[in-house]
Amino acid sequence: MAYRKKAAAILAHQPDIVVVPECECPENLVFGLDTQQPDDVLWFGRNKHKGLGIFSYSDWRFRVLKEHKEKYRMIIPIEVTRGEERFMLFAIWANNPDDKEGQYVTQVWKAINHYKKLFKDVPVILAGDFNSNTIWDRKRRIGNHSDVVTFLKKRNIHSAYHSHHHMAQGKEAHPTHFLYRHLDKPYHLDYCFVSSPWFEQITKVEIGSHSDWCAYSDHMPVMVTISPQPLKGLLITPL
Repeated sequence: MAYRKKAAAILAHQPDIVVVPECECPENLVFGLDTQQPDDVLWFGRNKHKGLGIFSYSDWRFRVLKEHKEKYRMIIPIEVTRGEERFMLFAIWANNPDDKEGQYVTQVWKAINHYKKLFKDVPVILAGDFNSNTIWDRKRRIGNHSDVVTFLKKRNIHSAYHSHHHMAQGKEAHPTHFLYRHLDKPYHLDYCFVSSPWFEQITKVEIGSHSDWCAYSDHMPVMVTISPQPLKGLLITPL
C-alpha cells in the first residue's frame, strides 16, 4: 500500500503506464528525490491507504470517461491519448464488499457488460487484479471467470499472458499471487487483456518472481510490452 516506497523498484523496468491496485492516495505519494515523478495520475477509492492508482511515466495522458458508473467502483474506463493516438484502458481492482451478489469477478462481469459499447473503434486494454481464476468457477453461475474470458474473446480481446505463453486458463505456470507471501500457496489472479490490433503486436509478457518481489507485495507484477506501437505497460498488483 505504500507505493511511494516501492516505485523505484517498479521504475527500474521503465514502464510507460502502471496500474496499481491497493494503492495509497496521491496526497500520500511523496517520492524520493531520485525517484522519477509520474507525468499523469488518476486515483480512486474511499480508503486513502488502499485505492486504485493509474500512473503515466510517458507522454500518454488520462481522461476518465463520463460513462463511468460509481457502482462499478474499482473498474475505471479511461481514455488514454498521446497526440493523435488513442486507446481505452479499463483499470481494474475487482473488489466491492457492498455488492451482495459478489464482490470479485462478479464486478468485472457486470462492468464489461455495462461498458461493452466502448469495446470498439480503438484498441482496448483491461488490466489489474481480477481476484479470480477459472479454478473457482461455480456451476450454473452466470458471470464466473470463464464467462468473462469468453465474453472478451468474442470481442477479440485476449489475455496477453495466456496467449503469449500458450497457457490454458486455470493451468497457469506463473503465479501472480502468493497467499500470505507463502511460496507454497500460489495463485494466478492478475491479468492484462488486449484487443486487436495491439494484441498481435505483443512482444513480451513477464510475471515477476517470488524471490524478486515478495519483499514488496504478495502479488507479482505482470509486465506487457506492445511493439512497434510503443507501449510498455507494467501492471503491479497490489503494492
